[in-house]
Amino acid sequence: MSRIGKLPITLPKGVTVSVSSSNEVSVKGPKGELKQRLDPDITVKVNDGSVVLERPTEQKRHRALHGLYRALLANMVKGVTDGYEKKLELVGVGFRAQVTGQLLEIAVGYSHPVLFALPKEVKASAEQLKGQNPIITLNSIDKQLIGQMAAKIRGVRRPEPYKGKGIKFVGEVLRRKAGKSAAAAGASAK
Repeated sequence: MSRIGKLPITLPKGVTVSVSSSNEVSVKGPKGELKQRLDPDITVKVNDGSVVLERPTEQKRHRALHGLYRALLANMVKGVTDGYEKKLELVGVGFRAQVTGQLLEIAVGYSHPVLFALPKEVKASAEQLKGQNPIITLNSIDKQLIGQMAAKIRGVRRPEPYKGKGIKFVGEVLRRKAGKSAAAAGASAK
């Protein structure tokens, strides 16, 4: 973890980092602004074009916090310049998704549609192309928030291992199991 903490964070053009007296770091960029409060032991130095974090001792706790806060600040810098995107795929007959404002409505085989109130920092869109599974796209500058929202949406109906039905990330590889018929066919062949 300490090796990660020692790496400097290079700031792209248009990104500014400021540190308050209460050790709160603010990162401003073209897409918005993010803030993160750091542990008082970790010091942040902003040089021209880079940010360096330093720890006071080699204690295990300080080494862990050093790497953690460096990674969080690097994610904040990437978020305010490029942003983050997560795509979820709804696999199943009759599964659909619809976005109205900050409200996401998904129908995934329950007797009722599931509603999600999205935070204002997360933008969502849903697309349904003929012959393909519906896809929900989430965009945000906050990596932690978008990851948490995507995990909550996926948790409504996790992909099951037999047919793969459920909500999964685009590109996610699922471990599939053989059903009863495959097990019975293997037993009768012996």
